[in-house]
Amino acid sequence: MSYWSNKVVLITGASSGIGRGLALEVARRGARVGLVARRAAVLEELVTEIEKAGGKAVAIGADVTGPSAMREAAVQLRNELGPIDVLIANAGIGTITPAAEFRPEDVAAVLNTNVLGAVNSVAAVVPQMIERGSGQLVAISSLSAYRGLPKSGAYCASKAAMSSFFESLRIDLRNTGVNVTIIHPGFIKTPLTAGRKAKLPFLMELDDAVKKIVNVIERGKKSYSFPWQLATICRAGMIMPNFMYDWIAARNSYRE
Repeated sequence: MSYWSNKVVLITGASSGIGRGLALEVARRGARVGLVARRAAVLEELVTEIEKAGGKAVAIGADVTGPSAMREAAVQLRNELGPIDVLIANAGIGTITPAAEFRPEDVAAVLNTNVLGAVNSVAAVVPQMIERGSGQLVAISSLSAYRGLPKSGAYCASKAAMSSFFESLRIDLRNTGVNVTIIHPGFIKTPLTAGRKAKLPFLMELDDAVKKIVNVIERGKKSYSFPWQLATICRAGMIMPNFMYDWIAARNSYRE
């Protein structure tokens, strides 16, 4: 049987991009999917697409930045499909945040969605997973978590915080039956990267990236970074002297 057969999977940020792609793929592999995003009408269209292909899905319009909204979303999913086996914390936004035009409210918006949204999602499902002695928490982080990038202070900070948060969870949840997987993708063709003038290195097709992510979740890996070429460059950046990293990073802005 498929790893995903009859598993109940809660996916945040499911209305577009990686979240939408993951929903379609895990449903195709046999999962029953709870789709969470603010755009409920778009989610209903995705439910129709999944069910036409023989899958099962539930649309839940909710904002991940609200703790009570996520608790209610999890309760609704349990009532309709059963206990939640896998959480994929995917909801995320990005914005250009150059230091010369610094606006605290822009940073707060990114942190609220990318970090606190993941926190609220975990809080809504992990107590029941611990009680049942099984479950998997999946963080869709980013290679930008490794070091700061130009004009991306809010996004880089949010992904670094997300990765560290889930790493702490992974350690705390040892021997509970609840596993944690942290995924660091590079550039993927989604609405988040669309329209940029800068050439994005090792840009991946969405379908290819989704299949990699789903396979990694199946294998229960603790962490995974891809594509390997860009991941290798990012890891090298972590051990570079600051003067060298700053010189290289300043000449490679991918936000425009």
